[in-house]
Amino acid sequence: GVYWAQRFSVSRKLDITAALRADYFTNTYNDKLVEKAASSSSTILSPKLNFNYRASDKVQLYLYNGRGFHSNDTRVSVQQDGKKVVPPAYGTDLGAIFKLGNKMVLQTALWYLWLDQEFIYVGDEGVVEPGGQTRRYGYDLSIRYEVTKNLYADVDVSLANPRATGVDKSESYLPLAPRFSSVGGLTYRKQYGFNGSLRYRFIDDRPANVDNSVVAKGYFVTDAAINYTKKKWEAGIAIQNLFDVKWK
Repeated sequence: GVYWAQRFSVSRKLDITAALRADYFTNTYNDKLVEKAASSSSTILSPKLNFNYRASDKVQLYLYNGRGFHSNDTRVSVQQDGKKVVPPAYGTDLGAIFKLGNKMVLQTALWYLWLDQEFIYVGDEGVVEPGGQTRRYGYDLSIRYEVTKNLYADVDVSLANPRATGVDKSESYLPLAPRFSSVGGLTYRKQYGFNGSLRYRFIDDRPANVDNSVVAKGYFVTDAAINYTKKKWEAGIAIQNLFDVKWK
């Protein structure tokens, strides 16, 4: 892949960035069950256009627009001879970054994403199949806060509405697509000595099939880590799922 970008300073407050990305995929698949090997190739161009406006030293507004793609399972790419297996995705973000005092940064955004083809993994058969066109829109919020000199807190929250298009509304759910998720925690950081963190990750209940008759249960998992740092070495220990929560 190759990427080119050019930023234009329209004024002291407004920047416009244009970019173009080109990707080339080669997929090779050797099916041991039938002793058959095959390959295919795919290409896609992805233009971008971004706007950044600095309203003040404390407020920055942005509008990001672009085309991306969904890279697909190699087996599907080969089976379809590389045709329509790197479907384009079109997205836009409208957001703002706020510096609240000297210790807090807040970022918020509304976003929209449209995908030309959603490929879905079918666990019972072990294959990937086309799922049709989909769209997602949602809201993101991020907060960073300096609690004390060496203690930092952060939280990220994401709300999303993922749905298939061109189908009956009652069967338009996207299996396992998150609708509400969050990560965050506390981090104690110094150049030398003891450092550590206590962090969580959360995903709410979400549909497990297209009509939401089966629900994938959400989870709240906590991880912890502690390190001791010297000038030339560091030692540490990390504990995943600190409270031994059952999750899937």
